[in-house]
Amino acid sequence: MAPTSTPQTPFGRVLTAMVTPFTADGALDLDGAQQLAAHLVDSGNDGLVLNGTTGESPTTTDAEKAQLVKAVVEAVGDRVHVVAGASTNDTSHSQELARAAEKAGAHGLLAVTPYYSKPPQEGLYRHFTAIADSTDLPVMLYDIPGRSGVPINTETIVRLAEHPRIVANKDAKGDLGRASWAIATSGLAWYSGDDMLNLPLLSVGAVGYVSVVGHLVTPELRSLLEAHLSGDVAKATEIHQKLLPVFTGMFRTQGVITTKAALGHLGLPAGPLRLPLVELSPEETEQLKHDLVHGGVHL
Repeated sequence: MAPTSTPQTPFGRVLTAMVTPFTADGALDLDGAQQLAAHLVDSGNDGLVLNGTTGESPTTTDAEKAQLVKAVVEAVGDRVHVVAGASTNDTSHSQELARAAEKAGAHGLLAVTPYYSKPPQEGLYRHFTAIADSTDLPVMLYDIPGRSGVPINTETIVRLAEHPRIVANKDAKGDLGRASWAIATSGLAWYSGDDMLNLPLLSVGAVGYVSVVGHLVTPELRSLLEAHLSGDVAKATEIHQKLLPVFTGMFRTQGVITTKAALGHLGLPAGPLRLPLVELSPEETEQLKHDLVHGGVHL
């Protein structure tokens, strides 16, 4: 049973998009995943998003995705919302992943904009609707045109919000104006999907975030959120500015690469990457350490 949610915060407020730990030989590390999930929950996360880009979903099999969800739900599913990435650029395959995630015990689904094929808005509408129709789970849309090539237009978001199971949006569009209009007109619970814009998106109506840096600084992210909710703008801004080196350092290159490197330095389960992702160079490693320490992370 997932923790209690409300229509305003269907998946909680502070979620981390979790990496998928692998063993030294590149196999799925389910024990490591359970340990990392427990650590993230103990750090203050309300939810974990599995099998997203940060979870290396392009290079994990359907069976591995289901195994990961099942293992994490067993470990922490009574304490946090477990949201499973269940979307590809193939609608039928996405429906299969959604049903498998539901069977494995996920509490919700993350559905990303179909990538590479650049469908029109009507195609996006039908794709997301088909995924939402395929299970009884609540769905969080994921709007990230920098990866997918196509934004979800505000009009399409408003149409999709009419579906009873489409309840939230993860916003990595980087457009505060569009976000403001979509939040105001759709009624969806809005989550920041861009750590650098966590505070700005809260200021225009977001309820929380799906974070990558949450692997390292969840307590600070929660403090920022609580300061914002209490009306302490100065404190929220202070925390945001303190975290700027972390936001910058973790995205100097691909976020999975830096996250796994940082977790390794902290002695937490992560393991190697799967090609085409590659490890940091020695110079990049030193830069990451510098950025994280400058942002208050104790390595």
